[in-house]
Amino acid sequence: MNFKSYLSEKRGVIENALATCMLKSQGELARHIESMNYSLEAGGKRVRPILCLAAVEALGETIEPYLPICCALECIHTYSLIHDDLPAMDDDNLRRGKPTNHMIYGEAGAILAGDGLLTYAFELLSKPELSSVISDANRLQIIQIIARAIGPLGMVGGQALDIDAEKQKVSFETLQMIHRCKTGALITASVQTGAMLARASTEQFLSLTEYGNKIGLAFQIVDDLLNVVGTTEDLGKTAGSDATRNKATYPAFLGVEKTRNMAEDTVEAAKIALKNFDDKADPLRNLADYIYNRTH
Repeated sequence: MNFKSYLSEKRGVIENALATCMLKSQGELARHIESMNYSLEAGGKRVRPILCLAAVEALGETIEPYLPICCALECIHTYSLIHDDLPAMDDDNLRRGKPTNHMIYGEAGAILAGDGLLTYAFELLSKPELSSVISDANRLQIIQIIARAIGPLGMVGGQALDIDAEKQKVSFETLQMIHRCKTGALITASVQTGAMLARASTEQFLSLTEYGNKIGLAFQIVDDLLNVVGTTEDLGKTAGSDATRNKATYPAFLGVEKTRNMAEDTVEAAKIALKNFDDKADPLRNLADYIYNRTH
């Protein structure tokens, strides 16, 4: 398969779905909705919704009925980026090569844009129309999976640990927990969501969960690596910011080469988790390689 064409096609599917699902910037709330859409439309790899989509396809199902759920995953991810960039968090002025949300709309506006995207995601997840394509019991389970992944035991908790770890000496186990929660949890949940939508067997669900865990870890390892070896132009955000803020990262613990080797080994483990899937899971395998080889 031509994976570059696959990615381009699926990004287009997600972009079109977002254009359909999202609120229009008009009326008295126009500026607030504009700030939400500013970050959502700033580009990006759309990895999380594409992972959900690819997991559905790996099980022989079609994604079209479930696109609002893919959009919800992207809304949640974008909210996390807006808040991550705030002065009280990572204090970044660039995201995807553009000024961060708070640079345009102010800190309060950015906080509210993130809040708006997060809560709107659950409006999308609970759309009554989805009852015709997924059982209410399955949908409730998906909502629980996503909520757990992004809450105090997932992304939010990981962010709290990450901030607490700045300028502190932390153990390698703590570093792993930070990244498992802050980055890995939503990536795993995106794959699990696709598995649930396609009515995976228990064995299939566990294999896809293991795949998600591994690529979630690989994604953050590569992120840490790129912050050291990448450029601001390539990354679309400030290079070297982790070292400036004395963050706990894999290169800080292991050095660049050992970090690169760890990322490669983790991607291979992700692909091994798919050993019982046929070629319909090739996009998931290629996504693992894409995560390792990306430059931003």
